[in-house]
Amino acid sequence: MYKNILIYNSGGGLGDSIQLFPLILSLKNHFMQSNFHYLGAHENHFTAALRDYKISIKTLNLGIKFFGFRWWHFLKAKKELSHLEIKKFDLIIDLQSKLRNTIILRRLSHNDFYSSTYNFFFCSKKERYDYHDNITDMTLLNLEKFLKEKIKKVNFNLKNLDESFFNEAKRLLPKNKYIGFSLTQGNEYRKKSWPLEKFINLAKKVEKKNRIPVFFLEKSKKNLAERIKNEIPNALFPELKSNLSGPGLVTALSSNLESAVSIDNGVMHMISLTNIPMTVLFGPTNSKKFAPDQKNVKILDSNKMYGVKDINKITVDDVLETLNF
Repeated sequence: MYKNILIYNSGGGLGDSIQLFPLILSLKNHFMQSNFHYLGAHENHFTAALRDYKISIKTLNLGIKFFGFRWWHFLKAKKELSHLEIKKFDLIIDLQSKLRNTIILRRLSHNDFYSSTYNFFFCSKKERYDYHDNITDMTLLNLEKFLKEKIKKVNFNLKNLDESFFNEAKRLLPKNKYIGFSLTQGNEYRKKSWPLEKFINLAKKVEKKNRIPVFFLEKSKKNLAERIKNEIPNALFPELKSNLSGPGLVTALSSNLESAVSIDNGVMHMISLTNIPMTVLFGPTNSKKFAPDQKNVKILDSNKMYGVKDINKITVDDVLETLNF
């Protein structure tokens, strides 16, 4: 039996956290008596998501940033584990593939170790593992080989969300025929944003189809909301009208949408938990790796469509054609 299990992921965005939900829920369902711990960059994002979505897992708050696990983080981890009275992990699951991170991570005392790094070289059990772009599917399939046990995949259930989020969503979006738009990215190290002018043009065309544009913007983006409001007076910005905030509210609001359009960002994953129809625009990032694993998601990947990793190449008409009015 695995008493203590550590999951490590170097990605630190909110979307990275939510994308791991099926994996975490599946493992927790399989190892019901185990204690799960999470280690990764920007644990505050992960903790916020876990709180809103009522997923129970302990986080090791080491202050890791910028996708890197350094030697001083290893020393902090050792200290933190001593406080938790954990002498060793029975299983460490490494969800990233940077060689340096994996080498340092392996220094934590453990019995079994799973990692895809360097073609699964560091796995403590040697099997013929397979590589897939979807991290949850790849990890679950390979852990079945690693453990020689079947693992049932468990997806997030909207019923886990607190009723207060749904009540607020109903107050803010009481009608129907809403089309959601998510246009901002959490960091700027990759140019994932579609031009604002194109979003505005698309929203105007959506209005002509008797739909109401709904923009997901945090309170810190009030200036951007005003720019959009000047162009589209009937556009709604529900997060700016609420005393609640966070990923749980976004997911609840999304459940009242007819469909949504998003770039590759955290909100995309919050929306995907509702399984509503959604079109996602990709430029520099890998759509196979980062797109939500949902049947109702349509992918517009500039690299596949136009042969370049430039989201600006995607046209308003490209997006409009994916929306079923």
